[in-house]
Amino acid sequence: MKNYLKRLGNVWPKITGRKNNEQKASSVGKMIALNQVGRPQWTPRQYEALTAEGYQKNIIVYRAVSLIARGAASVPWRLYKHHEELLSHPLLTLLHHPSPRQGGSAFIEAVLSYLLLAGNSYIEIVSDMKGKPAELYPLRPDRVQIIPGASGVPQAFEYTVNGVRRQLNVDPTTGWSHVLHLKLFHPLNDWYGMSPIEAAACSIDQHNTVASHNLALLQNGGRPSGALMVGRNDRSLNLTDEQRQELREDVRALYQGNDNAGRILVLEGDFEWQEMGLSPKDLDFIEGKSMTAREIAQAYGVPPMLVGVRGDATFSNYREARFHLWEDTILPLLDYLTDELNRWLAPQFEPGLRLAHDVDRIPALAQRREDAWSKIANASFLTMNEKRHAVGYVPISNGDQL
Repeated sequence: MKNYLKRLGNVWPKITGRKNNEQKASSVGKMIALNQVGRPQWTPRQYEALTAEGYQKNIIVYRAVSLIARGAASVPWRLYKHHEELLSHPLLTLLHHPSPRQGGSAFIEAVLSYLLLAGNSYIEIVSDMKGKPAELYPLRPDRVQIIPGASGVPQAFEYTVNGVRRQLNVDPTTGWSHVLHLKLFHPLNDWYGMSPIEAAACSIDQHNTVASHNLALLQNGGRPSGALMVGRNDRSLNLTDEQRQELREDVRALYQGNDNAGRILVLEGDFEWQEMGLSPKDLDFIEGKSMTAREIAQAYGVPPMLVGVRGDATFSNYREARFHLWEDTILPLLDYLTDELNRWLAPQFEPGLRLAHDVDRIPALAQRREDAWSKIANASFLTMNEKRHAVGYVPISNGDQL
């Protein structure tokens, strides 16, 4: 057997063209990094512009991001070593108190808010003297640039503040770094995620424009929209082309645009204003604004009812809307975050650790939990200990009989 393995070891490099100690790597990784190695890759769109227009100036985006991020941050952590739950551990302490400046809920809210706004979120580990994680910090996405490596994975992360740059290197062998990069799927970019704001950009612009227009109407008290009739009573009064162009430019400069909407048109001489446009009620701006709000909410996976869009707001529908928000949006996002922390953070303490979330503590999922427990309780083919194990409780003596 030993001779066979020895012969196989001698022949294997000839068959595969790879040495025995050669590391496995993606065959397309080098193609991805071609002509980009060592150079910071900028995000595809400006984070500040997207955040200013889509979050700071749009109440629908603000509400949707807050619902998702704060909801996810409110779910308690659970930690297991193999199959045994640990009630206390340095990893749990770190997640509850990640840094002197933030608590656990504020930290998770910041991480997920960055992810939902920029499509990218970064977490930095600060280790103690023994090399164990001691603090966690969320990094602003617009300050981080990825430096591609030769194998198609990042070589380093470059963090820039006020012109001062700092590089956080990535281990070329294991791919581990003191920075965890969370990103949403982007179909056209190998290094950065895609923000939901990009998908909803047109709806956000329309929603903001309607809001600005309606505000201008309220401030000015009306809106002239129609035709300016010249010389209607005196047919001999005709304007030259130059006078007509000058009048058109004056009217455009004084009354056109959102800031000038609703200004009173003052006429002198043989002029007459003929109303031709539809009133705001006829145009139904409110319905148009509600439509764009629904589209923005859909981009974030939030039921429109929860962001204040008009509709049937009975208790039953509101409860169902909250259930779908958790089931379709928040829980998958929590699963993604948990998987990444289990891959990146948990092994830094000891092998066999696994983070999870206590979904039984989520009020919006109470009905689902009650239905599941009722089915387990009525299952006559399960023993008492099997039922207790299914709902997360420890076994009891004499509980293995039907």
